[in-house]
Amino acid sequence: MRKVRCPAAALPLLLVLAAACGRQAPEPPGPPDSAAMAAPAPQASTGTLVFLGDSLTAGLGLPREEAFPALIEARLAAEGRPWKVVNAGISGDTTAGGAARLDWIYRQKVDVMFVCLGANDGLRGIPVHETERNLRTILARARKEGTRVVLAGIQLPGNYGTSYRAAFARIFPRLAKEFQIPLLPFLLEGVAMEPSLNQSDGIHPNAAGARRVADHAWTALDPVLRAPAR
Repeated sequence: MRKVRCPAAALPLLLVLAAACGRQAPEPPGPPDSAAMAAPAPQASTGTLVFLGDSLTAGLGLPREEAFPALIEARLAAEGRPWKVVNAGISGDTTAGGAARLDWIYRQKVDVMFVCLGANDGLRGIPVHETERNLRTILARARKEGTRVVLAGIQLPGNYGTSYRAAFARIFPRLAKEFQIPLLPFLLEGVAMEPSLNQSDGIHPNAAGARRVADHAWTALDPVLRAPAR
């Protein structure tokens, strides 16, 4: 019987084929890991909350995470209410500056706005009617955009004259009534003039003071944040 010889060049190919035939078929993948399946998906943002203010809002002299808007953001997150919080506080800003920034602020949808402006107007002695006009511009724009608003009031020190202080203080409740919005009568309630709660300038809250401000602001903000969107 004649032997069939395999060319030497074909041997490597035969070896590869033989090895392939000898391999077992790969096992089908097992079921997905139950822990991975149980991992919760990231929660979508409930809405956007903007704090429009000055250095009191910006947290002058404090790390960003200790400013009162950041403390409120952390509290919302801890409660499983993932609001997007924007700190639009600028040190030295006035009501005119806040009104001028509205187009920038409304480049996004704003569901709730906490307005706390006017302190620098008062400290500079800006006429009360100008401050009120600027705040009215802000509130009217918010109403037009469908934004729910909480208005925070400011009180001036006693050395600014009785008549000016009284006229200034009346701005906030008057506008809150006109626009039918919640009013926090004084942002710094329980903090102003308390050395242990303020920085060395006696004006801006320290970390402990900012926590007190956050708790105070929360009392007015929380019901608004829980209310159904318009």
